[in-house]
Amino acid sequence: MHFCALRTKNVHKDWALNSCLIYRQRENSFNRSPEHRMKGRTDAPRDRGWLVGVIFFILGLGTLLPWNFFMTASMYFNRRLNKTERSNGTVVSHKEYYFNNWMTLLSQLPLLLCTLLNSFFYQRISEMVRIAGSLVFIFILFILTAILVKIPMEEDRFFSVTMATIWFINSFGAVLQGSLFGLVGLLPQKYSAVFMSGQGLAGTFAAIAMLVSIASDTDPETAALGYFITPCVGTLITLLSYLLLPRLEFAQFYLDKSRSYEVETANELLKVTESGTAENGKLYGHDNGSLANGGASGEEVEVKGAGVSPKQAFLTLEQAEVRDRKSTVMEVFKKIWVMAFCVVFVFTVTLAVFPAVTVDVKTIYPGKWEPYFISVCCFLIFNVCDWIGRTVTTLVQWPPKESCLFPGLVVSRVVFVPLLMFCNVQSRSYLPVLFSHDAAFAFIMMLFSLSNGYCVCLSMSYAPQLVTPKDAETAGALMTFFLALGLSIGAALSFLLRLLV
Repeated sequence: MHFCALRTKNVHKDWALNSCLIYRQRENSFNRSPEHRMKGRTDAPRDRGWLVGVIFFILGLGTLLPWNFFMTASMYFNRRLNKTERSNGTVVSHKEYYFNNWMTLLSQLPLLLCTLLNSFFYQRISEMVRIAGSLVFIFILFILTAILVKIPMEEDRFFSVTMATIWFINSFGAVLQGSLFGLVGLLPQKYSAVFMSGQGLAGTFAAIAMLVSIASDTDPETAALGYFITPCVGTLITLLSYLLLPRLEFAQFYLDKSRSYEVETANELLKVTESGTAENGKLYGHDNGSLANGGASGEEVEVKGAGVSPKQAFLTLEQAEVRDRKSTVMEVFKKIWVMAFCVVFVFTVTLAVFPAVTVDVKTIYPGKWEPYFISVCCFLIFNVCDWIGRTVTTLVQWPPKESCLFPGLVVSRVVFVPLLMFCNVQSRSYLPVLFSHDAAFAFIMMLFSLSNGYCVCLSMSYAPQLVTPKDAETAGALMTFFLALGLSIGAALSFLLRLLV
């Protein structure tokens, strides 16, 4: 009876020890922090040709490329909606649709709503369905929009179809961004920076397309068709890149969530088992540490001393279940709330003046330069410098995430609000013009956009590092919601700030 009881108790100790030994062989060190494991594991395969990095760059580009190209076709939409006709020598204007205002409103509301829903319910829908499904629907919607370019349609119906397209594109875009931010959070930090860099480059493509459309002699309809075919191709390439990702060994290593959870569980088991062993100096053997009666073959083993108590093996199993359980949304938020505040504040400042205020800045050099002034000094400079700011974070990450200097740096960006309002914004009612020269406006825009890209990228890449690997996807989804919240707050403030100029 005594040996039977020992054998029953030792079954659980065998399981704990063997699990730990297996994972000790697979992992060189279990004493590293979760943050360290996210940055790079010693047994991680190499990213051959940096292919995974290129794919995440394409994924970042694909998330914002469709919407940026959609915005550049605003002239096409206004032409189809706000038509004027002549009757008996007089100009007859039809219904005013205020397309730009409705486009802004119907892009922010679904972005905020769907990002919030994605933060809470993403665990119920698989990652493949969320990402691939969103890309497929965005592709279909842009195919539909491209087809409508050649189809005559009554204005009210065309407006309704276009607004519905904008709503659903931003809804699927919100789910796509939230899922991809969570996915890239499972990899080392530099991949988050690369992903954000890809997003920044999408705006640069849109700005260049705007310049090309101004310089070319093509009619608005042909330009619009080209615009909508381009994001269709970009979305298809993004989808194919995502489907290739699970086939790469480097991506498999970091994105295999079950493996990450098992490593953490084994680490906890190893610590508990080794602590019990160290207290007594003997485990599965006599005083000299030898196994009794061929314990390795499954025969009874006599254990002298306390060693690992019978209850301890069951406690490790309970601890393993706790380690496997994902933290709640609120638990994750308590760890990343500083980064959430930072990303909200960055986008609030940015959207409060860009583009609502900056787009009304006028050049002091009228003539051939005037049509290109806003496209170059506002949109192109912003998108290029924003992309540079995001890319710099792959080389420099300062201040560190634990430092109070980083929130201070984010808050200091509020100085750009009055600086841009004092530029040559026309028309104006209250504030004087302090920076009338084009060069002054361009320089302020450079600093404004560089700091935007840098602070946003650091905020989004720091957040997953503040939680354990199993909660990185939740952190990414939450950060995407706060990103959308910052965009919404900034867009709302922009109306007030423009009135104050």
